[in-house]
Amino acid sequence: MRPYSHFLEQIRSAGLRPTRQRLALAKLLFGGEDRHITAEILYADAQAEKIRVSLATVYNTLHQFTDAGMLREIVVDASRSYFDTNTSDHHHFYFEKNGVLSDVPDNSISIDKIPEAPEGMMIESVDMVIRISNI
Repeated sequence: MRPYSHFLEQIRSAGLRPTRQRLALAKLLFGGEDRHITAEILYADAQAEKIRVSLATVYNTLHQFTDAGMLREIVVDASRSYFDTNTSDHHHFYFEKNGVLSDVPDNSISIDKIPEAPEGMMIESVDMVIRISNI
């Protein structure tokens, strides 16, 4: 099996063309444990691995992977988004001081009631970001 073959299949099954840059970024994103990553962090990782890619291409690829269901975007404020390789329904802690996003342990949040969706709409998911700061 070629080193990139499972990334190649993942990209193709998402309906995307498996370019050299998409394959290289997929390897960085999905080649280890689940992670929460910004475009800037992924760009720095790519530069460290000597992958020739622009920051704009990193942004575009992250959004393409998100649209294809390969990533989940977590917006923590108007100027910062993280991309989560774990696309299952789960919630997050956001550490304000150092800008770190981490998963809330499974089954540690209970939501008793949420409002009904407006007429003609349906609720897709409920994403909770709990902001953490020092006392």
